[in-house]
Amino acid sequence: MDCIFCKIANKEIPSDIVFENEKVIAFRDINPVAPVHILVIPKAHVESVQALEGEDYNLLPDIFKAIKEIAVKEGIDKSGYRVISNSGKDGGQEVFHLHFHILGGENIGKLRCK
Repeated sequence: MDCIFCKIANKEIPSDIVFENEKVIAFRDINPVAPVHILVIPKAHVESVQALEGEDYNLLPDIFKAIKEIAVKEGIDKSGYRVISNSGKDGGQEVFHLHFHILGGENIGKLRCK
């Protein structure tokens, strides 16, 4: 499989990892659109929210626990942050591996991310 996020999860491509456990890995976006811009992904390949099936749903609690922990670690838990997951081409998804953007560190207003 030629998925860049799978390669990051498998440590084939270096990244600035901020969180990792058995099922989830999170790293800083290489093209941040906010002072804090972190991507949270399941280590298992799932294409998008729309592609979730069966056991895939069991990944979501781990992903959201990671998001909460990362927000505290990054110091944005009190000021606030945005969590975004784009699904499909028309939804703005560019990497077809389920991922959640954590954006924070400033008032992000109408900020968009890919």
